[in-house]
Amino acid sequence: MSDPVVRQGAEAGAARVRLFLTDVDGVLTDGGILYDAAGVESKRFHVRDGHGIKMLQRAGVAVGIITGRTSEVVAVRARELGIDIVRQGAKDKMAAWREILAGSGLLPAETAYAGDDIVDLPLLRAVGFSAAPSDAEPYVLDAVHFVASRPGGHGAVREIVEFLLHSRGSWDAVTSNYFSGGEG
Repeated sequence: MSDPVVRQGAEAGAARVRLFLTDVDGVLTDGGILYDAAGVESKRFHVRDGHGIKMLQRAGVAVGIITGRTSEVVAVRARELGIDIVRQGAKDKMAAWREILAGSGLLPAETAYAGDDIVDLPLLRAVGFSAAPSDAEPYVLDAVHFVASRPGGHGAVREIVEFLLHSRGSWDAVTSNYFSGGEG
């Protein structure tokens, strides 16, 4: 595993983040879509990504999902993680982001987005902090502030979240119980 790529301005952008948004396929998952014989879809999510999302929420950062596909599996995972901001079937991710911003009182610079494919580029360029898993498309890797060392669905989101927590100065407060042997 290589080191993450941290571009100039990444830490300053991450320090301002109050809302973290992410794509699903290729970011929270490895991009594969499985169907059983009845046509029921399933996806594989990494438990460490989920725990990272919970840590980010404990630090006071709201978390949301913007994805172009619609899947009951995503709705289930979002509910499990306490993610209330979910935009599925978002063919125009910029429009979904603007709608979320309009109701939040947040500035674009206070938002982050993690994506992996060409449809994510406009939003990745619009937010204050952008990130991608290591296996994102090359032009996405070139466009973001932070490239995780891990691929999508294999802990990339956790790595991005840990960078955000460190940049915001929230890491010690959020993780103190884990390192001190207390209740997590």
